[in-house]
Amino acid sequence: MPNTRFAHVNLVAVNWRKLAGFYVDTFGCTVKPPERNLTGKWLDELTAVKNAGIRGIHLHLPGYGKTGPTLEIFQYVRGKRKNSSAVNRPGFAHIAFAVSDVRKSLMKLERNGGSRVGRLISTRIEGAGRIEVVYARDPEGNIIELQKWGSK
Repeated sequence: MPNTRFAHVNLVAVNWRKLAGFYVDTFGCTVKPPERNLTGKWLDELTAVKNAGIRGIHLHLPGYGKTGPTLEIFQYVRGKRKNSSAVNRPGFAHIAFAVSDVRKSLMKLERNGGSRVGRLISTRIEGAGRIEVVYARDPEGNIIELQKWGSK
């Protein structure tokens, strides 16, 4: 297999600017220019969506510098209605952030328009160590895991 590295995860947004602002304000992501305004036959053929039209931005994820993977937040000009995310729905379920203080990070997430999914849990996972963890949602309902691992 050729040399491979992880590049990005994409979130399709209802309002890309607002959602990108949430990830910048809540997690310290930084904008990776340029803003995207994509159209054309090539995009229609790639996405199999007629007149696809995409606007958005890439965000540098915290902890990886300017060459690390990004969070790509795009908004389709003719977007479909969103089905709600669920932690047990097949497919991509959530994005996780390792944080230094789960409780404070959850409070910041809620102040910035996010919401809690379940309870904040502290438990020991055999062979892996102690974890403090909670599931939450961004303002558009995408699920986020906030986690802090302790010693084994």
